[in-house]
Amino acid sequence: MWFALFLFILFLYFILTRLFIIVEMREEVIQERLGKYKKTLKPGFHFMIPFVDRAAYRQEMREQVIDVPSQTCITKDNIEVAVDGIAYLKVMDSYKASYGISNYKAAAINLAQTTMRSEIGKITLDDTFSERDAMNENIVREIDKAADPWGIKVLRYEIRNIRPSNEIVDTMEKQMEAEREKRAEITSSEGMRESRINESKGEQQSQVLVSEAQRQRRINEAKGRAQEIELVAKATANGIRRVSQAIAKPGGELAVKTKLVEQYIDQFGKIIKSTDVSVLPVETANLKTFFEGVATVSDHTRGLDGRRKKVTSKGE
Repeated sequence: MWFALFLFILFLYFILTRLFIIVEMREEVIQERLGKYKKTLKPGFHFMIPFVDRAAYRQEMREQVIDVPSQTCITKDNIEVAVDGIAYLKVMDSYKASYGISNYKAAAINLAQTTMRSEIGKITLDDTFSERDAMNENIVREIDKAADPWGIKVLRYEIRNIRPSNEIVDTMEKQMEAEREKRAEITSSEGMRESRINESKGEQQSQVLVSEAQRQRRINEAKGRAQEIELVAKATANGIRRVSQAIAKPGGELAVKTKLVEQYIDQFGKIIKSTDVSVLPVETANLKTFFEGVATVSDHTRGLDGRRKKVTSKGE
């Protein structure tokens, strides 16, 4: 009896599980009736005919992350590198994903590897790191084009690692070290060149300033001399004008002649004292005439003084 009850419960559970199906929010279920596609079951509670209907495929409708295994690729310059990546895809049509291909995940991985080998072979090793974004876009475009009949949408692809061989890594490190040394030498030489340029510019500016200062000094000196000459000329002109005015007065001409005689006698006496040679006039008559003229000037001067005294006494 207990065995029969157990069989009845087991049969009832089997019927219930075949009769009802619950589709979760994250998936879609392909319903087949007698082996043929019936419809796509959306999330919720659905009724099925036991032994007639069945849930053939359950498709994940969320975005899926697929790990693309590492593989060896050869670059354009014949260098082997190990490359792996990650693909992000999503099922857009559960019917195509169920009937269009047997395993879309495996197909997407193989297609990603094939496309990645093709893209790596188009560029050199030095460009594999800088052209990573472009390779990702090309891989996504190629996979998405091939996966459209499968009802799959490739959202993005990321190259995770690009690993050259150890020998290539050592060579690249040496190359980078040499490049850094070259850049350091170039920077040092440019610094020295800039320093020399700055020093030469400083010397040039200093010489310009010195020449400007000298030119300004000469200009100032010339202006000073010009002003001095002008002042001397004005003073000389004033003196000459006053002398001429004094000469024009009564007795002025005689005073001038007397002054010239005195200067002549002084200079003649200095010449006689400072020389060992006896100086004689060329013509004795000239010397006699000279002293006679001096006596006449003296008498005339005394006569003028006497008349001035008389005029003065009369005025008193």
